[in-house]
Amino acid sequence: MSRVAILGCGYVGLELGRQLRDDHDVVGVRRSDGGVDAIEAAGFEAVQADVTDDGSLSAVPSADWLVFAASSGGRGADAAREVYVEGLETAIDHFWSREDAPERLVYTSSTGVYGDHDGAWVDESTPLDPRTAKTEVLAEAERMARERPAEYGGHGTVARFAGLYGPERYRLERYLDGPVTAGYLNMVHRTDAAGAVRFLLEADHRDEVVLVVDDEPVEKWAFADWLAEACGVAFPPKQTTEERLADADCSETVTRRIRTSKRCSNGRLRELGYEFVYPTFREGYREAVDTYTGN
Repeated sequence: MSRVAILGCGYVGLELGRQLRDDHDVVGVRRSDGGVDAIEAAGFEAVQADVTDDGSLSAVPSADWLVFAASSGGRGADAAREVYVEGLETAIDHFWSREDAPERLVYTSSTGVYGDHDGAWVDESTPLDPRTAKTEVLAEAERMARERPAEYGGHGTVARFAGLYGPERYRLERYLDGPVTAGYLNMVHRTDAAGAVRFLLEADHRDEVVLVVDDEPVEKWAFADWLAEACGVAFPPKQTTEERLADADCSETVTRRIRTSKRCSNGRLRELGYEFVYPTFREGYREAVDTYTGN
């Protein structure tokens, strides 16, 4: 039985802890009282600590495996740097300075580091092209996650998540009400996001970067129509990228996000042997559709 410390035990971390708790000694770390309560409700040990505060991390037990899944709370690039770069560096230095240092780290990143590929396929070999200050921070954090544990004789893996969805994050109204802007969706259900991290930990894979995304990137218009049909409602209104960008309220960040289009491949994760619980959005959204329709 290995001890696992999940730093930033939030949406994915809670699910990861639930999946690991029967076979491993799991501790979840959050900086807020409410976060600690959520971990305890999920059925495993909770510790209140802040990844940016070396002193507070002393309360966290030593671990064989370290998962860094902390969030900057949707704030800007400066907050992202404080958590993803400075907090990650603090955590690595803290735990690997202990006598019983971890064997390895899994850092959860985002497919946002790819930038725009005009709808083309991307995988682990595709060069990164972050287009915003925040995704530049994520790319920097990925380098730190791979390189800094190695300086201590450890190993770092990056799990690069596509768009997360699942309980409390289905966002049906966004697609049922519209208007829906053209472009591709790359998604992974929370169960599989956590499951992939568990797989990478337990199977001891040494790949430096693994893209975590389901089998089928889908065009947003096609997804919205599938969802509407499944829910028994009219197809939502659609708009092209150009029509959306013509809106006066488009900020620079929104504009860059709208212009970003790619299809993410899970070929490497499949090759390693991971089996998806929800291989496509059709299986992943069934619970939400059944709830919506009352089935």
